[in-house]
Amino acid sequence: MLPFDASRRDFFSWSARGLGAAALLHLLGRDAPAAGVKPHFEPKAKRVIHVCLIGGLSHVDSFDPKPELGKKHGQSLNSKETPDIFFGQVGRLRQADWTFKSRGKSGLPVSDLFPHLAERADDLTVIRSMTADSANHTPAFYLQNSGFQFSGFPSVGAWASYGLGAEADDLPAYVVLPDPRGLPNGGAATWGSGFLPGEHQGVVFGTGDKPVRDLFPAAKVSKEAEADGRELLRLLNERHRDRSGDDPLPAARLRAYELAAKMQLSVPAVADLSKETADTSKLYGLDDTTTAPFGRNCLLARRLLERGVRFVQLFSGGPIAGSPRVSWDAHEDVTANHTAEAARIDRPVAGMLADLKQRGLMKDTLVLFTTEFGRTPFAQSAADQVGAGRDHNKYGFSVWLAGAGLKPGIAYGSTDDIGWKAAENPVAWHDFHATLLHLLGLDHEKLTHYHNGIHRRLTNVHGEVIRGILA
Repeated sequence: MLPFDASRRDFFSWSARGLGAAALLHLLGRDAPAAGVKPHFEPKAKRVIHVCLIGGLSHVDSFDPKPELGKKHGQSLNSKETPDIFFGQVGRLRQADWTFKSRGKSGLPVSDLFPHLAERADDLTVIRSMTADSANHTPAFYLQNSGFQFSGFPSVGAWASYGLGAEADDLPAYVVLPDPRGLPNGGAATWGSGFLPGEHQGVVFGTGDKPVRDLFPAAKVSKEAEADGRELLRLLNERHRDRSGDDPLPAARLRAYELAAKMQLSVPAVADLSKETADTSKLYGLDDTTTAPFGRNCLLARRLLERGVRFVQLFSGGPIAGSPRVSWDAHEDVTANHTAEAARIDRPVAGMLADLKQRGLMKDTLVLFTTEFGRTPFAQSAADQVGAGRDHNKYGFSVWLAGAGLKPGIAYGSTDDIGWKAAENPVAWHDFHATLLHLLGLDHEKLTHYHNGIHRRLTNVHGEVIRGILA
């Protein structure tokens, strides 16, 4: 028990350790959109799962078949332009390391790198003409996730939370599920709320029996002591309110602690995967040590959506540096790197799509599968060699979407005949973000937050909705 004359600040400090600092990130926006607006028009999607591949997936080995690249294998790039790549090594052109096949009724080509996702080709909307502004991981990753190449700007999940609020009153609106092997470059800044109110920052869930840090007291507290503590806190809060008036920040703190108390019940329930059937667990790959880590995150993402979480972000890949790499950054050997990384996520992501569809969730759920840039069609090696790796390619690459409001089983845009640059219908990240918000019923030009004299928005002063992929 606390001394009776303990200050309100002391009590908050004591209480935070038991109730969970993570709840402070939720703060206000539970019942209504925090931006003070409802969707600008009828949304196609109500919730989002965003799978982020860290490091740079090779599009010419996955979703962008280039027969001409195979014919030119071993030839020089023959360009007067010096490519803006990371290591500056422009080797000979390198053919795809996996075979492409037409898949499903749509005939959408997907390579053998993703055999399970290939079976879901009729659900995918592939954009083959993505472009980025940087060939460096961290700024390119920030751009993908916030629309800017610098830290300090709100992530796309934070904007979704800000614009739409939360559906659940016992879970955050925006949840982040990192790769169990480590956090991406930039860490928490990747899912930060920037200048938006703090409740819109992503709340990180881990694996195991305590997915949220500090949600429970380090030492066991009796129900009586907890009840006494809550009553004391209530009295202190009333006194503080009487003195300070209707200050929004203390009110936000109070709601945060209310949420934390609810999360002590909701989080263990949503994170308990043991209640899932054996068939569902197998669908997500929980029966295999390779696929189980990412499979658990995919299954948890579905369970979070079912309970009203608005935006769930899953990361495939950890820190960029290191050897062996634990990301998609295939500088040394594309075949070895991508084979290992794809084996971890292919079955779980395909299983998640199948599960969402069979449960009727795909009709109002949007799934995103993105990477910060692609990889070069030429090898990262000496100019007269065909090395095993590929460098970063910002000029043209592929991502896909699936679910509500989209034309399924299509490829939009294209790169040139070797897969180096976007050639038809180039798509910038601002366009991608504008389209995402559009599907959520939000006009990207109207969803703004006034900060430092500027009405800021996710798409800055750019962005066009990609009408060609909309149903």
